[in-house]
Amino acid sequence: MKICDVCGLPEELCVCEEIAREVQTVKVYTVRRRFGKLMTIVEGIDEHDIDIKELTKELKAKCACGGTAKKGQIELQGDHKRKVKEVLSDIGFSSDTIEIRDTDKKFNKRRRN
Repeated sequence: MKICDVCGLPEELCVCEEIAREVQTVKVYTVRRRFGKLMTIVEGIDEHDIDIKELTKELKAKCACGGTAKKGQIELQGDHKRKVKEVLSDIGFSSDTIEIRDTDKKFNKRRRN
């Protein structure tokens, strides 16, 4: 039987990931990428405490879209801000710590015709 190094409980009863979910501040926003396509960005999730690849897989399935995990953030194709907050709350993240921002101005540039 293995024991968790962080909480000292057996791995079957380990609560480290659940505690980490409640504490983290998650930011969700959209950016406009090439060819005017929107991407929903989820950042602020600690990769050391939570399996970000598994979380990405679950978000992609629930939002019915494509996406990836890069540089500690999750990128989903399309505008899924509200749905992501709903899914993260269901998974165990505190809805108070999930911040939905309007579009990040840094990446949004309007094309001139």
